Amino acid sequence: MRILFMGTPDYARGNLEALYNAGHDICAVITQADKPKDRGMQLQATPVKELALAHDTPVYQPETLRDAAAHALVQEIAPDMIIVVAYGQILPQEILDIPSLGCLNVHPSLLPKYRGAAPIQWAILKGESVTGVTIMRMDAELDTGDIITQCETEIYPSETSGELFERLCPIGAELLVKTIGMIADGTATYTPQDVSLASGTKRITRAMSPVDFTRTAFEITNQIRGLNPWPTATTIIKDCTFKLLEAHPGEGTGTPGEILSSGEGGLEIACGDGSIIITKLQAPGKKPMAAADYLRGNPIE
Repeated sequence: MRILFMGTPDYARGNLEALYNAGHDICAVITQADKPKDRGMQLQATPVKELALAHDTPVYQPETLRDAAAHALVQEIAPDMIIVVAYGQILPQEILDIPSLGCLNVHPSLLPKYRGAAPIQWAILKGESVTGVTIMRMDAELDTGDIITQCETEIYPSETSGELFERLCPIGAELLVKTIGMIADGTATYTPQDVSLASGTKRITRAMSPVDFTRTAFEITNQIRGLNPWPTATTIIKDCTFKLLEAHPGEGTGTPGEILSSGEGGLEIACGDGSIIITKLQAPGKKPMAAADYLRGNPIE
């Protein structure tokens, strides 16, 4: 079958690579525009574009999919199936109707939970113990299509969103290849989502970074994990903003925000129901480091 792949970041690249490795015919790739990067601000191809060009696959980068030109482009490509993985735009119904085998989306949550942006981060922020990947048949709404396959996995107690991202990528890619095979041989099933179980998410922003120490140790620890690697949880110590990268609940008590101890065990700060111990941080202008290492040369009382 002829597959048109739509995707942009590293997460999408891993799925595209799995399709190439499985021998699928990727007839074209649509990705977002190149963006300036680093100090030189030179245009940088998206990870998906780089991989597609390495395989001599035609690459297109339309500004929008909601005009006649984009519709004509997809019609000309004439895919049997469209696969969308973290592309960055919602597909209009006119494009969803083009492929005879439909449009699939790889979504890193157990739908209908965590529809929308940043489901990996939100699963950790909300303190979930399990998550997974869903392959669904797309419709015109956001993440509301019929579920074809799902794969569940544990969220480890100290796992950051970056680490979970790395684990879910190959899980989703393997599930995608399996699902395409099921569609090809006619064994795929399509299950409508239970709307009563649905939950949505919003985009992650820097406004979510500051830690409110009146919250519980569980909530703050999840904030630190969920916002790592971006935008990271932060707090102000001695008029300087520190990034908090790793932490676990402690046993101390005090006024929320009070520094209880600092040393080889890390930086212990009182919170709403006890304390948390910061074990990895990043001081302004410094590299990330173990809190104990930082505190040896920069004691905090």
